[in-house]
Amino acid sequence: QVQLVESGGGLVQPGGSLRLSCVASESIFNFNAMGWYRQAPGKERELVATINVGGVTNYADSVKGRFTISRDGSTTVNLQMTGLKPEDTAVYYCNARLLQRYYWGQGTQVTVSS
Repeated sequence: QVQLVESGGGLVQPGGSLRLSCVASESIFNFNAMGWYRQAPGKERELVATINVGGVTNYADSVKGRFTISRDGSTTVNLQMTGLKPEDTAVYYCNARLLQRYYWGQGTQVTVSS
């Protein structure tokens, strides 16, 4: 069973930065893509950023230029978040996709507030 463990969430002021990390129980190169999603209260889960096995990245329009997804070794995917806004407040989930199968972490809370 694939396990994904997120860390790095917390409370940050508007304009601040955070780095989220996701450690997988197996090589992330076993998957077609890794990604970060988020879910705010009362809203549906939405894509934030993905990186495929070839290293191609994709971002939601709302985070382009502020967030960066990257790989660190063979088991970790990071999400560097800068210029955080109150609307970025959400639970952030790590995701691994293998063909049509998706695996999820337990989520980490990010709160942007003064």
